[in-house]
Amino acid sequence: MSTEVEHRSRFRGGRTLSDGHVLYWWMELLAILVFYVVYSAIRNIHGGSAAPPHAFDHARQIMSLEHHLGIYHEQTFQEWALHFRPLILFSNYYYGSFHFIVTIFAGIFLYRRFSDDYPRFRNTIAIATGLALIGFTLYPLAPPRMFPGFVDTLLNDPAFWSFNSGGVQNISNQYAAMPSVHIAWSTWCAIALAPRLKSRTARALAWLYPVVTFIVIVVTANHYILDAVGGLVVLAAAWYIANWVTRAGRTDPRRLGPVPATDALVGQRA
Repeated sequence: MSTEVEHRSRFRGGRTLSDGHVLYWWMELLAILVFYVVYSAIRNIHGGSAAPPHAFDHARQIMSLEHHLGIYHEQTFQEWALHFRPLILFSNYYYGSFHFIVTIFAGIFLYRRFSDDYPRFRNTIAIATGLALIGFTLYPLAPPRMFPGFVDTLLNDPAFWSFNSGGVQNISNQYAAMPSVHIAWSTWCAIALAPRLKSRTARALAWLYPVVTFIVIVVTANHYILDAVGGLVVLAAAWYIANWVTRAGRTDPRRLGPVPATDALVGQRA
């Protein structure tokens, strides 16, 4: 282990990876909090009741494209779900909670149990979220619940919150629908957890998680089907980028090329 790595590992809370890199849980937590605060601030620039320009035009474009592709079934799915109020109540609570709970659990699980894999997955979700932010900014999109024929389930049966509650309405960007971060994050969780869980039931639940998330975002009328596709696209792009830029943990020497002697001495970036 290099002198620099030994020096860095003297800080409390260090976790040494197989290649000598050292992670600190408190630095990871601080970086995540700063990233999310900045992300939320930029995402919610268009918070409030006034729709950004072209948000409804973009929604009509999405609906038209889905009609053309034969996948415009959001209203049919919701009409079916509305006959089962327990399903709607479950979806409302699920929409506002699992998105964070499962993602946090997956991150902690990777950090503690599969530390070498953690940097690449951390970078992947950060890049995917950043790409989604670009989508929200360049393509504001009114969700289905804002159109006749759809029901805002959170308005009718509020869970922890609703989009029309005072504080949320004033700060939340209700037009940040394309791509679906719910789908990007839930699929990230499945990829992170399923191959690493020992129980067959747990693995099945992990793979089922993004499927249930897809059902929830549609029956609550918060997303179009193509929003989910967009979420998968940004996640795939983020995985590809992260695979090339991540140097800490398990890396492919053939991809990274020879490591200069100076890098071997002072450590590599995470």
